[in-house]
Amino acid sequence: MADLTTCCGPETQATCCAPAEKEACCGDGSCGCGASADVRDQVRERYAAAARAAQPGHVLSLGCGVPTAVADLHEGETVLDLGAGGGADVLISARRVGPTGRAIGLDMTDEMLELARANAAAAKVKNAEFVKGYIEDIPLPDASVDVVISNCVINLSADKSKVLREAARVLRPGGRFAVSDVIADPDMDAVTRADMAQWTGCIAGALTRGEFEAALTEAGLGEIEITETHRVHTHAGSAIIRARKPA
Repeated sequence: MADLTTCCGPETQATCCAPAEKEACCGDGSCGCGASADVRDQVRERYAAAARAAQPGHVLSLGCGVPTAVADLHEGETVLDLGAGGGADVLISARRVGPTGRAIGLDMTDEMLELARANAAAAKVKNAEFVKGYIEDIPLPDASVDVVISNCVINLSADKSKVLREAARVLRPGGRFAVSDVIADPDMDAVTRADMAQWTGCIAGALTRGEFEAALTEAGLGEIEITETHRVHTHAGSAIIRARKPA
């Protein structure tokens, strides 16, 4: 394990988050960017507060894009939304896959799950369900979904490589990965990466294009396409990220 006296300085924490460097720098995850519990708690509180502030019947979306517009959903498919929030993308997906399909929203925040279930009931959508869990440990069987979508959530995880491996695990052979997320410029400065407020705001935790491609490949996904759509920060942009599990 790395020497904690040198690993855990702010400058090192800010630069050790790349997948290739994380294990060497952070060892068992007890310092720096490996402190996933701290990141998770702060993210959870931010989005719990947003859910508590939402009015009943308000389909809350805190994303950076529209993954349902690029996922090419079909009748009868099973769709999983990572970090479903208030359920907006799940409800859209449920309607597109029709009554023979299924849309599943995964979220770790009780307040968001309560809001999403209320929204589904109000919209009278019968083929949507919401489950509690972490995107790093998806509570679904192997090869159980056709499509994985997500709207600006993967960058919030302190272990993005594990999220992508889990997404690949639950996809059926030939299944599709179609998400909107933030990608960082290669020259994002250490101060921005070290700022936890920016992390929970979807900026500081983002991977670069090259890091995202490498992590998707490592997870076993292919046919990777990353297309930036618009800038969300001086050092980052929103992107559509597509990949496929080999058949």
